[in-house]
Amino acid sequence: MKKTLLAALMLVFAAAGAWSWYAMRSAGDQVRYRLAKVERGPIEVAVAASGTLNAVSTVQVPAPIPGQVKEIYADYNTPVKKGQVIARLEATSYELRVNQARADLDAARGAVTTLRSRLEAEETDLGRATAAVAAAERDFERKRALADKGFISAAELGKARAAAQAARESRDALHAPMKTNERQLAPASAVVKQREAALRQTEAALERTFIRAPVDGTVILRNVDAGQTVTTGPQAGALFTIAQDLREMRLEAAIDAGDAARVRAGMSASFSVEAFPRRTFSGEVREIREPPQKGEVSAAYALIIAAPNTDLALLPGMSARVRIVLESRSDALKVPNAALTWRRPPAPGAHVWVVENGAPKPLLVRTGISDGASTELARSPLPAGAEVIVGTITRAER
Repeated sequence: MKKTLLAALMLVFAAAGAWSWYAMRSAGDQVRYRLAKVERGPIEVAVAASGTLNAVSTVQVPAPIPGQVKEIYADYNTPVKKGQVIARLEATSYELRVNQARADLDAARGAVTTLRSRLEAEETDLGRATAAVAAAERDFERKRALADKGFISAAELGKARAAAQAARESRDALHAPMKTNERQLAPASAVVKQREAALRQTEAALERTFIRAPVDGTVILRNVDAGQTVTTGPQAGALFTIAQDLREMRLEAAIDAGDAARVRAGMSASFSVEAFPRRTFSGEVREIREPPQKGEVSAAYALIIAAPNTDLALLPGMSARVRIVLESRSDALKVPNAALTWRRPPAPGAHVWVVENGAPKPLLVRTGISDGASTELARSPLPAGAEVIVGTITRAER
């Protein structure tokens, strides 16, 4: 009898333990949800891209003539003025040519000066000879009148005639060398002009050994060093690149086709550069260039942004992270995106889920813009502060 009673008690205790274990397990298996609050605040849709800053207008400075670079006077970020010498080529041979051309010109000018001096002297002698002829002819005419009246002898008249003839012969003798010198003067003057042209040509060649800035601006690229030999021609690269004005920069970024379709000229843009991580710069979208450049993955459109640079903090070549706000709300009712994707909705349309009587309940909402993390609720039965389901808490997380 005692054994039977003990067995019954043990059976009762075992049943009670089994029931307790089952109850605890059922409570542990109850579904629990991760919740988030409906919030009110700003939300915006933005496009992000990476790009590079460049000068709006740049000028390439090639080598004007082949040669060896002797001196460099400008480097990266050097401000320059139009006509300023920024480099110099070896010029010894050109200087020798200029000196020789000047000597040749001086010789040619000296020859012309000598010819002109001779002509001037000959013209003076001719003038004197012409005056002597006139005086001798007047004397002859006077004596001939006297001889006709018998006042002088025929011999004296003959002397006067001979003197006049001699004066004419002396005068005529001066014409031949004058003609010769006059004929020589023309080609000598032509030689002077040729030598002047040769001098200008050699001086121009010497001037080309000075590499000058073609515009006012800032040197943003230098591709040459002292001692380097440079060449000219289509295959020769630029020695310097000069940005005309760095007070306005051009940011070139690449965006995909989907983002490009939503961006318009005139939109505001903000960007940052690694050199100034705590500073945000502003700009304006100027254009989206088509056709797109074909990349390995997808087509990328070139986005051109104008950015003021009044303090010259931005420099060509800097990498930038660009952000363009497409649409924004300053005071939107919004939920995390997970609240809209937690469970497939029971009917078409957007839904959020709330916990009611321990079970999830769907509520139909109308969504607005999304920033990728949160979505605007353009129409919702829930107020700010209400809780919605964004996930399920697993047993391992309890």
